[in-house]
Amino acid sequence: MPGVNNGGTHLSGPVLIVGTGLLGASIGLGLRTRGIDVVLTDISPSTQAVAEDIGAGRSLTPVETLDPELVVIAAPPDVTADLGIKALTEYPNAVVVDIASVKASVLDQLETAVDEAALGRYVGTHPMAGREKSGPVAASAELFTSMPWVVCAGPQSTAAAIRTAEALAIDLGAVVARMSAEEHDQSVALISHLPQVLSSLVASRLQDSPPHALALAGNGLRDVTRIAASDPRLWVQILSANAERLVEILYGVREDLNRLIGTLENPTGAGSRLDMAQLISEGNVGQARIPGKHGTPPEAFARMTVLVDDVPGQIARLLTEIGDAGINLEDLRLEHSPGRQVGMAEISVVPGKRHDLLEFLTANGWKVVQ
Repeated sequence: MPGVNNGGTHLSGPVLIVGTGLLGASIGLGLRTRGIDVVLTDISPSTQAVAEDIGAGRSLTPVETLDPELVVIAAPPDVTADLGIKALTEYPNAVVVDIASVKASVLDQLETAVDEAALGRYVGTHPMAGREKSGPVAASAELFTSMPWVVCAGPQSTAAAIRTAEALAIDLGAVVARMSAEEHDQSVALISHLPQVLSSLVASRLQDSPPHALALAGNGLRDVTRIAASDPRLWVQILSANAERLVEILYGVREDLNRLIGTLENPTGAGSRLDMAQLISEGNVGQARIPGKHGTPPEAFARMTVLVDDVPGQIARLLTEIGDAGINLEDLRLEHSPGRQVGMAEISVVPGKRHDLLEFLTANGWKVVQ
């Protein structure tokens, strides 16, 4: 029964996973490491077979009579609601959760298709984890460790169903966050869907850029465009399902862009420089609000840049020596210097340790750019 501690877990199983891509297979791997019976099914036999081969669970057989404790719908957003309805009907004793990246539209469809008793066994969830790679071959049992897992209980969700949904997240090492479906969709429109759209728009400007211009690119461009490599098929579904919330944010972005365009069309006009400064300053304020390590603001740490020769073992040597100095590394960013056989390691430490680390690294022959 849900909530029973089984070898350090909260779930007792079996758990049926519908959809064996990156997230579904990773859930299976994580639960299997805890000794839980995981059963897999996928519309693609080859995807399901790969997930089984990597140890994410065993395949559901056509003749098996299964009475799962939990059904996890790990399918694309456009079929999530239909699969949820099917699971609630076929497994009347099971709690059913989905992990789709949009929640309100799924809940709306379920509310019109199943009765209140069935809705009591449904809980929408969304693990805030992933990788640029897709499919079960990219799966990892540790994918969700220390990552937020949003639980969006509906008005009809029972306390027992909510406990089971949260147990799934906890058993996989995630950190449970609780929101309504509407709060979730508003939040991801801002912190996930907007960055994806803007990253893709910036990257699209590079399609016909001359190679000599791109050769000058540093980490700024790479950071902005990293997520532009995402799967177009998945994002068409996500953007369509959350269009109403995202478009409201984009209206504000459009106003800011129009304002900036007007300013840059006359960059020496009255007030133009103030307008540019305000734009950058507003960005400073917003960026500073993004939580860093342990939820602290990024500016809480002191930074320095260390030049690292582009030869094997240098990064390992640098990190080992920082550890030998007894200084905890709070963050690390690497950037390659174009045209030079040297890398730049930006190191973040607590402010009180910056001077000690600077002296230590300099004494050990490292070139530090302050």
